[in-house]
Amino acid sequence: MEKTAVELFAGVGGFRVGLNDVTSFDEHGRAIEKGPWKFVWANQWEPATKEQHAFDCYVLRFGKEESSNVDISLVDKKSIPVHTLLTGGFPCQDYSVARSLHDEKGIEGKKGVLWWQINDIIKAKKPPFVLLENVDRLLKAPARQRGQAFGIILRCFCDAGYGVQWRVINAADYGHPQRRRRTFIFAFHKDTKYYDDFMTISGNGPEKVIVEDMMFSKPFPCKVKDGEALKEGMVSKKEYKTLPDVSEHFSFPFQGAGYCLNYEIKTIRVDAIYQGKVKTLGECLDVDHVPDYCYKVDVEKFKYLKGAKHILRTAANGHEYYYSEGPIAFPDYLNQPSRTMLTSEGTTNRSSHFILDPKSNRYRILTPVECERLDEFPDDWTNTGMPPKRRYFIAGNALVTGLIKSMGQAIESIVDSEN
Repeated sequence: MEKTAVELFAGVGGFRVGLNDVTSFDEHGRAIEKGPWKFVWANQWEPATKEQHAFDCYVLRFGKEESSNVDISLVDKKSIPVHTLLTGGFPCQDYSVARSLHDEKGIEGKKGVLWWQINDIIKAKKPPFVLLENVDRLLKAPARQRGQAFGIILRCFCDAGYGVQWRVINAADYGHPQRRRRTFIFAFHKDTKYYDDFMTISGNGPEKVIVEDMMFSKPFPCKVKDGEALKEGMVSKKEYKTLPDVSEHFSFPFQGAGYCLNYEIKTIRVDAIYQGKVKTLGECLDVDHVPDYCYKVDVEKFKYLKGAKHILRTAANGHEYYYSEGPIAFPDYLNQPSRTMLTSEGTTNRSSHFILDPKSNRYRILTPVECERLDEFPDDWTNTGMPPKRRYFIAGNALVTGLIKSMGQAIESIVDSEN
């Protein structure tokens, strides 16, 4: 089994940077890949903009040979090269499905929902392993039917012959410089040795398996949260005959760690175990290379936006209510990991990081390079001609690549065992 990979919704290559331990690029801008993964295909398409800045960055760093800048829904899934590991970060959307017009075997998912593109690739190519990333709220979405979205995803994987593991991981809990909670999903096909081994291990007790025996267990040690009990469920055809049945009726309290085998769900809340060094926001600063625009900020407005509020407002129907929000640190603490970056980073809003520069002793926003460091990309990774505003957006949309590096080492070991 070769270490070949595909990256969907690739952005500027976060999965590839992590899996291949990319820490720099050469004089031509090409990434220096130290890891073993050969990426045979990647797709990045941003429908909302004419300029494809993220794709252009990906091509500069990794080459154009196997890079696709086409709407994934237009791609013939069978034409995608055979690969061992399918990766991608996809958005949390409404995954509801409906029966087809004449209640035939087909189903109708909402157009534009990217999960169905992943599902089509899984069915067409049957990669041995899949590694996906999503926001932490995926497990509880939607509010009207908690757990429905993730239940649909698990059912799709099971129907395609996969077992699934998941963990919600806060990067800062394991020493990384950003407090960023994300749901990571690792799926493995029933034809793999790993599937057989995990089936055998699963008889040792779900709590032990979740803590000690999942792919995530070694790189991200954890323990069962005090007082928490295992929750069990089913997403099988016995309980839900069709996928639309799952969509209409399934609800389940998914916790931050768990697995699903043969449609059986086991899940529990866990706490991280980590005693190593924690990288801080202050360690990611680049105080000797701060563009002037970072200092051109409205300090008083930032102070107001980040302060506590209790404001009387009037709704459209005339109803009066109080809008309240608690304070955010002003300025941001430099001796701790940063808050979660959002795509609005760098603009004048409540969520943007705002610091007192320790060298100039002046208030400012973060630089694009500092944002790249919080995501653990090489410095100037996105300095490819795109405007600063887009660099901030991409940083807020990316993942912490150091987490993927750790997962990649665990997956490498699994693939080696297949051989």
